[in-house]
Amino acid sequence: MHLAQVNIARMLAPIDDPVMADFVNNLDRINALAEKSKGFVWRLTGEENDATALRVFEDDFLIINMSVWESKESLFQFTYSSAHVEILKRKKEWFQKMTDMHMALWFVETGHEPTPTEAKNRLRYLNQHGETPYAFGFKGTYLPDDAIAYQPLK
Repeated sequence: MHLAQVNIARMLAPIDDPVMADFVNNLDRINALAEKSKGFVWRLTGEENDATALRVFEDDFLIINMSVWESKESLFQFTYSSAHVEILKRKKEWFQKMTDMHMALWFVETGHEPTPTEAKNRLRYLNQHGETPYAFGFKGTYLPDDAIAYQPLK
């Protein structure tokens, strides 16, 4: 099994606003870095080779990022030990503070490309029930077998 991730963010301004320019100008570089990273499998893209134009939520300021990785360790390495961390440190320049959980991890069958609807369901579940094998954060210690055995609450 592989590890899927979703993170969402609410922009401070429309994507084409000068406030967002530095974020937008770094998208191709950071996406290319992800794709070259050890353990990278897949990422959600739209017409612009990123997911910023995809409207997954009714809120036009809410954007989504999704990817699949071979392991939590490979995703963690990319997120916190690559040039991606430079952008992560600057998120307050472009995005509002989120009060709900805005990132979720879950296991998927090898070869499965999760959908935005799937990701929204995992985020909703995480916000309603906390960390479980169905949806968790980096601190979660769940294994694929835990996810297979888990029966999500209704």
